[in-house]
Amino acid sequence: MSDTATTASVRHEPELLGQTVVVIGGSSGMGLETARRARAEGADVILTGRNPDRLEQAAQELGAQRTAAFDATDAAALKRFFQDLPTPIDHVMVTAGGPHYGPLLEMDSAQVSESLSNRVALGLEVARNAVGKMRPGGTLLFMGDAGGRRVVPGIGIASAASAALPRFAAALALEIAPVRANVIAPGFVDTPLSASVLENHIEERREELRAKLPIGRVVGPADVAALAVHIMTNTALTGATYDIDGGQQLVF
Repeated sequence: MSDTATTASVRHEPELLGQTVVVIGGSSGMGLETARRARAEGADVILTGRNPDRLEQAAQELGAQRTAAFDATDAAALKRFFQDLPTPIDHVMVTAGGPHYGPLLEMDSAQVSESLSNRVALGLEVARNAVGKMRPGGTLLFMGDAGGRRVVPGIGIASAASAALPRFAAALALEIAPVRANVIAPGFVDTPLSASVLENHIEERREELRAKLPIGRVVGPADVAALAVHIMTNTALTGATYDIDGGQQLVF
């Protein structure tokens, strides 16, 4: 066999070539890294975020097809965004939204209601507006929280909120088929947001995880991005939740 034939037989064909990936919350962290991975696999990417400057920087870095700066929890703005999108699109990843952390008795009823419904309500609005523009076999991909499902003092309603999202995605998967719905549930991921939350304690947390996690390192945005793109490309996956925490649930 010639060298040319051998090279051709092992050459990796882009898995998302000709597809369009929308990342809601795609200007930094896991969303940005997923968009970067999707671009490397041949996809056109559309990014949204709340910070226009950061969003523009991300778009220029990746060569994004288009961007839109708005708050994803604003239902009217979210609807306008999807109405204005060219069709068809293939995959939508939602990293915006998140649980509220803090002692339960320090939360008022409005905070409890918002925390319980935030991710599910956002996911429902995304589904309502996106599915009609998506190709069969595409996926709505929601960001959950593996760590939040473990009940420990001080994390407030986060455990309940994290437990709701997988069941929501499973029910949604039946309603929107043949479009798919899946959840990624990370533990600690070393992102700029994590660093800003932990501030001076970030390196201490990294060292603790390196010492305790079975994988011997900290999970990064690229790990989440690799899983996200796999879920996008494997059309047998729907209605499921995929933990990615480096074994954190096993040792903490």
